[in-house]
Amino acid sequence: MSIAVIDYGMGNLRSVAKALAHVAPGHNIVVTSDPGVIRDAGRVVLPGQSAMPDCIRMLDESGLREVVIEVAASRPFLGICLGLQMLFERSDEGPTRCLGVFPGSVVRFADETMITAAGERSKVPHMGWNRVRQRRAHPLWRGIDDDSRFYFAHSYYPVPADSGIIAGETDYPLPFTCAIAKDNIFATQFHPEKSHRAGLALLANFVDWNGY
Repeated sequence: MSIAVIDYGMGNLRSVAKALAHVAPGHNIVVTSDPGVIRDAGRVVLPGQSAMPDCIRMLDESGLREVVIEVAASRPFLGICLGLQMLFERSDEGPTRCLGVFPGSVVRFADETMITAAGERSKVPHMGWNRVRQRRAHPLWRGIDDDSRFYFAHSYYPVPADSGIIAGETDYPLPFTCAIAKDNIFATQFHPEKSHRAGLALLANFVDWNGY
């Protein structure tokens, strides 16, 4: 089975592909911008990093917008970081029109919410390790303890219109959505490819997941 890592000119593609190859040595991991290869893949990963306006512009210029929307509706699909944020309707960063797979928006950490209970100020961007609270059971959480630590690097986060798709939350210092799941889609604000044991477990679960 092939796993396509979508290459639209941005994103931490090689480290994602390397982590997938580590947990799925029997699978064909392909970093590709070819719509036909993406459509033929059994599983698809959409990574992303940098600024939302640049990511969406590159996705549109590569001609992959419709392909991403198509495969997100038809097979196991994993979004990572901006690959999660792009699934919503709009982002305050830009502002930018996103893919609209899910209703909701992407917002920046607000200065007034960055004060912890101890009176300390949390920095933006949110960089480093933080605990993830699993909001509900999901096959991609299999074997991963609740409150496991994952690696984050972001200044924006999603606010889903439907709270039922929230699969994970993190406090920074207030709770925010860091994982979503619906049908064949699972997406994370954190970087599983940089999250050592817990992240590799999540990627291995994705490789084994039938999408439902």
